[in-house]
Amino acid sequence: MLDDLDLNAILEEKARELIRRLLNLIEQLTGDLRDARAEIQRLRDEVNRLKGEQGKPSIKGNTPKPPSDHSSEAERKQRQAHTKSSKKASLQIDRTEIAAVDQSILPADAEFKGYEEVVVQDIELKTDNVLFRKEKYYSASTHQTYLAELPAGYEGQFGPGVKALVISMYYGTNTSEPKIVEFLGNIGIRISAGEVSNLLIKEQESFHAEKDAVYEAGLRSSPWQHVDDTKTRVDGQNEHCYVVCNPVYTAYHTYPTKERLTVLDVLRNGRERVFWLNQEALAYLETMKLSKATWAILQSGCSEQGCDEVTFLAWLDENLPDLGRQQRKAVIDAAAIAAYHAETDFPVLQVLVVDDAPQFNWLTAYMMLCWVHEGRHYKKLIPAVAIHRERLDDFLRRFWLYYDQLLAYRQSPTPEESQRLEAEFDLLFATCTGYDELDKRIAMTQAKKESLLLVLKYPELPLHNNPAELGARQRVRKRDVSFGPRTSDGVRAWDTFMTLAATTKKLGVSFYLYVQDRIRQTNQIPPLDSLVSQSAKALNLGWSWPNT
Repeated sequence: MLDDLDLNAILEEKARELIRRLLNLIEQLTGDLRDARAEIQRLRDEVNRLKGEQGKPSIKGNTPKPPSDHSSEAERKQRQAHTKSSKKASLQIDRTEIAAVDQSILPADAEFKGYEEVVVQDIELKTDNVLFRKEKYYSASTHQTYLAELPAGYEGQFGPGVKALVISMYYGTNTSEPKIVEFLGNIGIRISAGEVSNLLIKEQESFHAEKDAVYEAGLRSSPWQHVDDTKTRVDGQNEHCYVVCNPVYTAYHTYPTKERLTVLDVLRNGRERVFWLNQEALAYLETMKLSKATWAILQSGCSEQGCDEVTFLAWLDENLPDLGRQQRKAVIDAAAIAAYHAETDFPVLQVLVVDDAPQFNWLTAYMMLCWVHEGRHYKKLIPAVAIHRERLDDFLRRFWLYYDQLLAYRQSPTPEESQRLEAEFDLLFATCTGYDELDKRIAMTQAKKESLLLVLKYPELPLHNNPAELGARQRVRKRDVSFGPRTSDGVRAWDTFMTLAATTKKLGVSFYLYVQDRIRQTNQIPPLDSLVSQSAKALNLGWSWPNT
């Protein structure tokens, strides 16, 4: 009966409003019932477990479950003509071999007509074990022994080929350590699991230094950056891996906590924290409910220069010992952010492209919210009434049509089109559908107008945060295969080599050849930070910003 209901056909206004309210009450009760059933089943399973019995088996039913995939890719996807690229154009030919025709089968009048070329890709996997006979001399006059040095990369029991292969397999292809040991054993390399672990995390200072250089170059390469985070495991404990990226690089950073100061540590690459209680910091605190006495003390502590963390926390303990936990955290965050914005020797970002998580607030002058993430909120609605499903589908269609217009604007921005799109945003997100949950969500999107439409001011800003989410997905896949590092050396190695692997891929550089080049110290591949800077300059990632 409800499937055929048309509210517009009800002429009596009061009756129409009453039925509208009843439909929304049905939605509310249906949602409550869905949640209650799930909780009751969970409690039943727990009771059975405590009794030593088993819970309800997980058997797929005949009725469709509520969707758990909230992707909007199908709605956003724009079909393009498929063109098959040629593999031969980019292949390196290592040797040329003539395939001759058996002369005995040729007739007497056969004439040579040239060659027909066929390219076959192949690889050789074999050991290259070297016995070095190091020359040794002794000088009686100096009483010293002179011993020849091994070529670069041959330190220890394994050469550069093994070292590069182990690193590229573990970090570049997510192969587990036991499988690497097994693979090398099949080739003929005798290596233990402990040695593989050492090759992966020990004595990698040169790579750590290049990772830091890549990250700083990446931060300088554009005034905006994608940022996202995902859970990771360190020695069996939950921590957080942050992904910072743009089109020319990707960097990974693992920290124990997920809060605003931690994000700031990521943006400053873990340098020692600095705090500055200046006018900017006080401006952040104006929205806090602070007593007049507290406000007076903060104003009296306003300084013209920053200080380290120990000094600042000691000042807070001495002057504001009774400050509440949330208020104290706000003061600390405000002072740290103000100090970050005042930095001159390290890149300070202007925009973060993020979801709407609260830890990203305040950190930059602007915040560009992800349209795809915003669309997921609508996909999570599960209307039970047919008319509500229709209105949700209709609004989502208009939502993604507007998104397509923003994509087109980025390609050809004009002031007139910017004004039109802003007006259309106001019109679209002033929609009242009568479906209360949908109308609440529409109002929430309207409140984020400034952050969602920042692209109208800076057209090069991306509309979504997919690059950072894809980067986080790589960490999740690595976590699924290898669980997680167990030591601080392991954490640092994971972050460093995942950064270098992701960045070389974006730069079009072979990660395996890059690692081998650095181990052999041939340096035929330029420093990655210089390649990041060159690529960013070619792409002009901050063209609408002044002085970039």
